[in-house]
Amino acid sequence: MEKAIQLLNEVKESIINAYEIKTSLSRQKLSNLMDGETWLNAKKAVELGFADQIIFDGTHDNDESQDAYAFSMQTVTNQVVAKCEQLIDKPKVAVSTLEKRLQLLKP
Repeated sequence: MEKAIQLLNEVKESIINAYEIKTSLSRQKLSNLMDGETWLNAKKAVELGFADQIIFDGTHDNDESQDAYAFSMQTVTNQVVAKCEQLIDKPKVAVSTLEKRLQLLKP
């Protein structure tokens, strides 16, 4: 579990580095936004420097971009879960062997 925490902390630092370059916000402000799981609308994202402009102003159908966003979030989630699973120690003794040992303990 500690390895997973360390991995996530390193990911957070990498994201903060990228956001710091893009937005010119302080590392502390970015960290606070991330810790608070802050969601921004398009206007606020542009205002803070996370985005350059608003592509869709409500007059266009943007279902495709929302689908792409959902896919992207799912991909990132799957990748993080896969990396965390790699860090978890796998049992070295077969379950059947452990069950046999438990049977020996029964009166």
